Amino acid sequence: MALAFVPSDAAILALQAGVVAAPRPMARLRIAERLRGPAWALVPAASIVAVIFAIRFVSDTATGLTYLAVVAVPPLAAVALGWAARGSRPVAAFVVAPLFAVAWAARTSLSGEAAGALLSALSCVTLGVLLAMVAPSRWLKAGIVLMAAADTWLVVSDLLQAPNATLATAHPAGGLPQLQSELFGSVSMGYGDLFVAALLGAVLAREAGRQRMAALLTLVIAGLFDLLFFAVSELPATVPVALALIVVEVGDRVRLRRPSADRSPTPEGVIPRPAR
Repeated sequence: MALAFVPSDAAILALQAGVVAAPRPMARLRIAERLRGPAWALVPAASIVAVIFAIRFVSDTATGLTYLAVVAVPPLAAVALGWAARGSRPVAAFVVAPLFAVAWAARTSLSGEAAGALLSALSCVTLGVLLAMVAPSRWLKAGIVLMAAADTWLVVSDLLQAPNATLATAHPAGGLPQLQSELFGSVSMGYGDLFVAALLGAVLAREAGRQRMAALLTLVIAGLFDLLFFAVSELPATVPVALALIVVEVGDRVRLRRPSADRSPTPEGVIPRPAR
């Protein structure tokens, strides 16, 4: 479906920022505590590198991923609406059925593309929440930055473009929707670009103010970052998410170093009473 670049890009960036804001704070499950460890923080970077090289060197990988997405994305999206996202309710999980129907029946229209992208985004929310349960937050933050670095390396070294195009054009039989990547109008975004946004939201979910700030920063930074599309044809969309995380972390450290207004000097000649 034809749509100008600017509205297409604005819509897909708003979706990515919305994914940052979507995860809700979760109590850790017992099984998650048993599995918890820093090695999980390698999953984001490893996933993008593994997928790209598998598509390059293993035939039919892209086709297999389309079927995996068709099978896995709808139930994961249902879990997000019923449990993992802010404002989730068990009954909301049933919304996935009409979304999938629209994504399938109207796959060549903007409404079908929007439904498919929303399903993928919701599935990423669930994955982000689950990974945040088993990976310590400090390590997962490092994993987000590492994923952006790996994505940048793949783009700069020209290793991403061909596999990305192969994955974007692969489709399952029967006209089923392509949920392995997101297309809206004239702009496409990889599944990993939404997955990293969900990770950022899940890491910050216990502090709603920081989470909302990270979502806003992601939108603003991504909008500025995408101005580079006037000079290049492909950009690592994980980078604005990592930069938003860095800005939030630096801002927190600056605030912690500021002297508190409550620590005013004791007036001269006044002897403070000892605490009881």
